[in-house]
Amino acid sequence: MLAGMRATMSYTVLRLAIFAAALGLLYLAGARGILLVGLAAVVSAIISFILLARQREAMAGSISRRITNARERLDEGTKVEDID
Repeated sequence: MLAGMRATMSYTVLRLAIFAAALGLLYLAGARGILLVGLAAVVSAIISFILLARQREAMAGSISRRITNARERLDEGTKVEDID
């Protein structure tokens, strides 16, 4: 579980860092206001999609495992209730 949270936190922190870097660079290039935020979001999304593929896969796998484990626990609980 801790490894899954670590993957999610790592991905999130890296996405925010890429967004902040894009925001700063676009600000220095002269973008302001809603244009600045919109361009930074688009640029950071593209960069993140390319550069963070491994982290995204690790996070997705972690979330998938957690969901599978939760479903298995629910199924076990349902079986116990059916027996009673």
